[in-house]
Amino acid sequence: MPLKDKTVLITRSQKQANSLANLLEKRGAHVIEVPFIEILPPDSWQPLDESLRNVLDYDWLILTSVNGVAAFFERVGELGMLVDELQHLKIAAIGPATADAISDRGLIVDVVPDVYVAEAVVKSLRRKVQVGERVLLVRAKVARDVIPSDLAAMGAKVDVREAYQTTLPDDSKEKLLNVLTGKNRPDVITFTSSSTVENLMKMAVGSEIPRHLAGIQFAAIGPVTAATLKSYGLPVHIEAEEYTMPGLVRAIESFYAK
Repeated sequence: MPLKDKTVLITRSQKQANSLANLLEKRGAHVIEVPFIEILPPDSWQPLDESLRNVLDYDWLILTSVNGVAAFFERVGELGMLVDELQHLKIAAIGPATADAISDRGLIVDVVPDVYVAEAVVKSLRRKVQVGERVLLVRAKVARDVIPSDLAAMGAKVDVREAYQTTLPDDSKEKLLNVLTGKNRPDVITFTSSSTVENLMKMAVGSEIPRHLAGIQFAAIGPVTAATLKSYGLPVHIEAEEYTMPGLVRAIESFYAK
């Protein structure tokens, strides 16, 4: 077990950490959890609710995360709608975990790209979305504009609706510093989104955190997160080839199996 005696710090939100923790622990790793992000509702549900009330006007639904799926279907329920009212939609999901979350709620996913990034979603839709079709894109408050801008350039009418937002938990900075200065320092810190990187930098400002990061391996779930690390001058020691939690664990395993 390449991860035996290795300590891995998970930075996902508290609600999402279990799946990654279980995978790591099965491979012998000791896991520490310090959430760098917390999932919150959007500032207002009104835009998404309005789109749901007029859902028959849309041809496509695009969901870009499991968090987005959960929030989207929560609103469907809150508005007293039935999943059957969404059956006319063609649906695109950014990756298999998001697709599975949609399928679990009774809808068929029409498009899942081979590579789980926004650019691949656009490429997969290039010959499928017709000029003039209406697209409902449900995502986080802060996200890259690759999908809406590229689809609009293709002639689609895209409505972007926020389903959730992320913030830095109040106690994360203190928890992280305690972990970094404790007896069981992590060998690896996992970064599963650009937000986790950005919130590390927020915590680092005016603190002793940066000097305690020396010797720790940084593991990114994919190229977008890796690019965010590099943009801050941070190293990328490990990068998953498959942009999923199992892919990230395999990348960490491979790094220590060398």
